[in-house]
Amino acid sequence: MAARRLARKRPQAVQDLVDIAAYLAEESGNDELGWRFLDAAEEALRHLAEMPGLGVTRQYNDPDLAGVRMWRVAGFPNHLIFYREVESGVDVIRVLHASRDIDAIFGAKNSSDD
Repeated sequence: MAARRLARKRPQAVQDLVDIAAYLAEESGNDELGWRFLDAAEEALRHLAEMPGLGVTRQYNDPDLAGVRMWRVAGFPNHLIFYREVESGVDVIRVLHASRDIDAIFGAKNSSDD
């Protein structure tokens, strides 16, 4: 039996998830929305761990970001998961709102497979 593939979250990705959930709960006045976001994000991460090629490949100048892909959180289409495929599943680098200056966060983008 093959080992289960996992989504390993970097510390900044964990902080991103907490911050987004707290923001959604506070802005909506509904704690449930924050929990729904976390559930949807975890489901997306499980799905990506099993099928990491689903996301759109992103290209950045930083060689440490080679192979980074992007995927939207179902039900929260403005929230993007940035990850890289690794042997054991996926390495989750960041989870960001689409309105953020993503190019500035990751470095200037060369191109993408949009």
